[in-house]
Amino acid sequence: MLSSIGGLLTIGIIMVYSASAIWAEYKFDDSFFFAKRQLLFAGVGLGAMLVISRVHYEIWRRYAKVLLLICFILLIAVLIPGIGMVRGGARSWIGVGAFSIQPSEFTKLGLIIYLAVYLSAKQKYITSLKEGFLPSLLLVFTAFGMIMLQPDLGTGVVLVLTCMVMILVSGARISHFVGLGAIGLAAFAALILSAPYRIQRITAFLDPWEDPLGEGFQIIQSLYAIGPGGLMGLGLGNSLQKFFYLPEPQTDFIFAILAEELGFIGGVGVMLLFLLFLWRGIQVALRAPDGFSSLLALGITGMIAIQCMINISVVIGLIPVTGITLPFLSYGGSSLTLTLSSVGILLNVSRYSKL
Repeated sequence: MLSSIGGLLTIGIIMVYSASAIWAEYKFDDSFFFAKRQLLFAGVGLGAMLVISRVHYEIWRRYAKVLLLICFILLIAVLIPGIGMVRGGARSWIGVGAFSIQPSEFTKLGLIIYLAVYLSAKQKYITSLKEGFLPSLLLVFTAFGMIMLQPDLGTGVVLVLTCMVMILVSGARISHFVGLGAIGLAAFAALILSAPYRIQRITAFLDPWEDPLGEGFQIIQSLYAIGPGGLMGLGLGNSLQKFFYLPEPQTDFIFAILAEELGFIGGVGVMLLFLLFLWRGIQVALRAPDGFSSLLALGITGMIAIQCMINISVVIGLIPVTGITLPFLSYGGSSLTLTLSSVGILLNVSRYSKL
């Protein structure tokens, strides 16, 4: 697990520099602007990971309610003008000095911890619709609703899918999920229809060339990056799409620049590292000493894996643009720090895993 994380983090820092150097030089007169900040975020995240990996996982059970309450308070605070910052049409950030934090990122981990506590304590009731299944859903969709007020559909989808995996594995009835799926599809359609930009993203996904300079622009430029990369890539640092074609290539679409410069082999190599992490995470969850730690490990592993699958699917045009970063690789302080801190909890669970 540490090998896969180290590999992904190293590749990420290199690719953040490669993808952002031109834009950083133009905007900040410093080609290393984003790379230096990413190194700082990685250092803070690794420090947090090492410290948290030595904190017994039972501590998180004790403070689960407090952590979730803090996350909800931050989700409310980010909606208040003057506190929350608007970026890309979403009020998802709170400024802290020269940096900013994204409360929805921390809510994912806070909800995973609390849900692991709840499901492990109520496992015998999870097959009951009223006593186990619906209370779990109420908690999940309360958090989802607060995130959608920003709005941040991508983070909300990752949170819901991760929690659904945890609820399913804890023993919920498949029949309950069938009913939930029907309601969920209707609700998802309503969310899309309620915001014109989401409808535009769907139509751009179906035929991006219908609006090549508008909603379809980003996915077209992403495909223009991936295609020329071929098998071996154009070479590290030789991307053409980072020259002001692909918007902010160091964040959500960093995988496109990686595929352009390192080719199909580089892209598959990164996905294999993610698969190695997923396999080790599942092993930790299966060998965990109790129900709480097992669900906690599964939730953290699932969160990172689901986010990875959604990001890469967007970049290669399989699903509409959602605005989700690629774990360990994309530029971003909140995302990277939260991900590495989550891994610290996972590593602590692995210390007590049954052989």
